[in-house]
Amino acid sequence: MLKNNFFESKGPFMLKELFEGKHKEKKTKILNVKTLSQATKNDITFFDSLNYKDFAFKTNAGFCITTEKLKENLPNTCTPVIVKNVLSELAKITKKFYPDADIDYLDKTLVKPNTSKYSKVKFGNNVLIGKNVKLGKNTSIGSNTIIEHDVVIGKNCVIGSQVMIKNSIIGDDVIIQDGSKIGLKGFGFIPLKGKNFRFPHIGRVILENNVEIGASCTIDRGSVDDTIIGENTFLDNQVHMAHNVKVGKNCMIAGQVGFAGSSTLGDNVSIGGQAGISGHLKIGNNVKIGGGSGVVKDIEDNSVVMGFPAVPLKEFLKKGKDF
Repeated sequence: MLKNNFFESKGPFMLKELFEGKHKEKKTKILNVKTLSQATKNDITFFDSLNYKDFAFKTNAGFCITTEKLKENLPNTCTPVIVKNVLSELAKITKKFYPDADIDYLDKTLVKPNTSKYSKVKFGNNVLIGKNVKLGKNTSIGSNTIIEHDVVIGKNCVIGSQVMIKNSIIGDDVIIQDGSKIGLKGFGFIPLKGKNFRFPHIGRVILENNVEIGASCTIDRGSVDDTIIGENTFLDNQVHMAHNVKVGKNCMIAGQVGFAGSSTLGDNVSIGGQAGISGHLKIGNNVKIGGGSGVVKDIEDNSVVMGFPAVPLKEFLKKGKDF
């Protein structure tokens, strides 16, 4: 993840500060918290599932929050920080680095756009723009739309009315239809008795060139990683995409499809309406998923699946004949 302009880090922290003096490495300074693939020797990362063991083995992180059972998958250059609950400790540490990322607070920099600054951009009525927003030429912004601080939108984009965009980097020739919400905090928290602990979401939404987002869609920003929608991918109305989801190029996603967090889709994927994709899955290239399906496990390249749970189409049709 490139430099984060959307949330201010309060780091660096000494390792003993992050773990309340419980760790032996008292002089070690931690610059940031990052994913396994993005962390460097001065960062701390996390590893809580064997699904990510390949990333764990290759990580350049100096320290990793993990469990006793999983630590053997880390390289010798990475010092494990052993905990009972990885995500709980990660949430607490991320909160220390980014105390304002657990709730979407009011952007106090919002003002009416300076038309001289954005002379090649068309605005509807009652548009509000935050500080350091960049808008490409020949882009149009619909009425009652809000674009918060540091958002980047490329050229030749069409942003509809009553759209909210925050914590996002948007390419050229992107269309976002009326009522969509891009870059809001995802559904992440640690369940506790009495009061849940909100997980800060410090990632972004990346919409690549020629993406189209239908009306009333919700695209959550990433938690620690980014949410990414690849070039030339089109979403129908009322699609919900949770934090850290990554969608490839040339995908077609029909209305009311829901994605749980951290799943990855390849290129040329087609998904029928009202399908559901569970979290932390890998969907291959050229996959077709029938409408109303429930995907609960990985899908290989060139597969066609349907049903709940989703199975290969031939198997689904055979089961139908047996009733």
